[in-house]
Amino acid sequence: MNLYMTSGTPEFMQSIKKKYQKEELFLLHGTGNSVLIHETSNKTVFQVPRKYEILESAGQFSHKGYFVLHNIPLSDEGKSIFEYKYTNLSPTAQNEPGFIALRVLKPIKSDTYIIMSEWSGPSSYEVWEKSVDLDFSIVADKQNLFTSAPYISTYQSTQEEEAI
Repeated sequence: MNLYMTSGTPEFMQSIKKKYQKEELFLLHGTGNSVLIHETSNKTVFQVPRKYEILESAGQFSHKGYFVLHNIPLSDEGKSIFEYKYTNLSPTAQNEPGFIALRVLKPIKSDTYIIMSEWSGPSSYEVWEKSVDLDFSIVADKQNLFTSAPYISTYQSTQEEEAI
């Protein structure tokens, strides 16, 4: 199973979602841009997607949630260490109040892995974040694992915005 992402203006992403109504696409709105997600074992409908292999999956995405994307640019040496350490996160998240879905994503043509989680709101995510070790700098201090600094992106997906 693969996950594809594309980004652009909210209006353009909405037009793509509307064009492919038969596909299960999730529209996320962030600061400055919107993202469309397509999770499928088939080809994507996106013309210029970012493609990821799903290493870990729990839950099903919804059209109303708070998404957190941990973007982790890894060196070749860091990839196997990351995959070993961060591909068993679902047991820590599944029992948390407000948990909806989790994906650990391996990039196909880049170096940036993503830990994507969906929650009922920011406070649910913050409770989980404090209970797990997502401080990548601790690992990085011991080894040169990153090609650049990890960063977090947050998005909101609401049913009302989907209906526009």
